[in-house]
Amino acid sequence: MYRVLKHSAFLALVVTLAAGFAACSRNAGGSGTAERDIVATVNGKKVMMSEVDRIIGQQTSGRQAQLSPLELASARLQVLDGLIQQEVLFQRAEKEKLLPPEDEITQIINQQKQQSGITAEQYQETLRNSGQTEESLREIARKQLAIQKMLDKVVGKIDAPSDKEVEDFYNNNRARYVNARGVTLATIVVDPADNGVSNDAKSEIEAKNKIDIVYQRLKSGADFATVARETSEDPQTSLRGGDVGFATEEQLKQGGFPQELIGQFFNTMQPGNYTAPVQGGNGRWTIFKLTDKRLQNENLTLTSPDVRRDAAENILNQRKQILNAAFLEVAMQEADIVNQLAKDLMNSSTSLSSLRPAGAPSSANAPAQPSPSPAASASPAATAAASPATK
Repeated sequence: MYRVLKHSAFLALVVTLAAGFAACSRNAGGSGTAERDIVATVNGKKVMMSEVDRIIGQQTSGRQAQLSPLELASARLQVLDGLIQQEVLFQRAEKEKLLPPEDEITQIINQQKQQSGITAEQYQETLRNSGQTEESLREIARKQLAIQKMLDKVVGKIDAPSDKEVEDFYNNNRARYVNARGVTLATIVVDPADNGVSNDAKSEIEAKNKIDIVYQRLKSGADFATVARETSEDPQTSLRGGDVGFATEEQLKQGGFPQELIGQFFNTMQPGNYTAPVQGGNGRWTIFKLTDKRLQNENLTLTSPDVRRDAAENILNQRKQILNAAFLEVAMQEADIVNQLAKDLMNSSTSLSSLRPAGAPSSANAPAQPSPSPAASASPAATAAASPATK
């Protein structure tokens, strides 16, 4: 598959934040909830085992039943610890009256939807696949925004680094300030699958005919960005005229680009040139335009654009991380926290064998299967940090 990896901001909002904040709903643990499902309380607010297991299910892509009792117990403790910390932070934000207004929540959700480029149907499908509703998504966004407001307030008085500190950071991190050899690309994508976009090719024959027409338009002098906005079936890049950004030679290899195509980018093509249609292993057709290329690594100096700003931002971020960690530690100490799951594990040596997800087969009937760890099963897409001058 020939691609430069991109992330969906909306999907991150639905899935990542759902895993982080949904478990501590303000109405969790009502009178109808079995007491045995309560695995922790934070100042009286209940955290439920069903929510812990739901998050583990997301992390393992629904394969939590393959975890051994020990792996499941470890995963539950880790997830629960994160949920407790997040509930502590949210309650502090709530106490300091930092909850966002409803129009701000609506605005952030709409921005994420717009940036993702997904259709209304894809939006609803994403919600269903992640086990969310419009209401639960708004609650997730409310908690995320409230916690962010509080942390911004905590670090708001940190002093800007001095020139000496910036220079020291630069001198101690020279390897960071190198513009790597690489290329900037744009693409037009035609996919035989049903993508729910306008003028969508829905078969291999339609996709081949469409990409040939697009190629002829480009050869006739049509503007690449305009054609990409009109015809490309990749919503992430079509809104930007096909732009996919900068990638090093190593990133292209990791993204599945064949060496022959990479050789064209660096050796035979010039900025402004585009390739003939290329078909990937998934059946998608792509035309690549070389927007720019850098053939050698370039060492940056303190006078190079954005270097001082990048160094100052890194120093500030390090200070913020330390202050946020200290704030969390104090908040945890001041909160009334009961981790019932940890207590149960300590008090019963037989409890590990009973810790199985709802609906999982018993040990007597369970088939022999590999036992991936939650972290390994999540399989997040790898990303590479761009240098200051190419962000």
